Amino acid sequence: MDLSESLADWTDWDVAAFVVGRSLGVFEESVTSFSEVKWVFWTNNPLGNALHEVLLQLVAAGVLKRRDEPDEQFLWSGRGW
Repeated sequence: MDLSESLADWTDWDVAAFVVGRSLGVFEESVTSFSEVKWVFWTNNPLGNALHEVLLQLVAAGVLKRRDEPDEQFLWSGRGW
């Protein structure tokens, strides 16, 4: 899964974290829908918390952009390395 393509538009934090998790291979290949694992992001647990932290670290590195309104959302920055 290509993050730059998947996060080309502003994406709610939980879906963005799911995309990161899929990109890292955290979820089995058969898990293709956010709704199958949304509990990971909607509860306080180590995996969901870690994937959210990955998003924040990618923002700190300049890879993603973040906004708080209308909800916490992330976007690929378009910045090339």
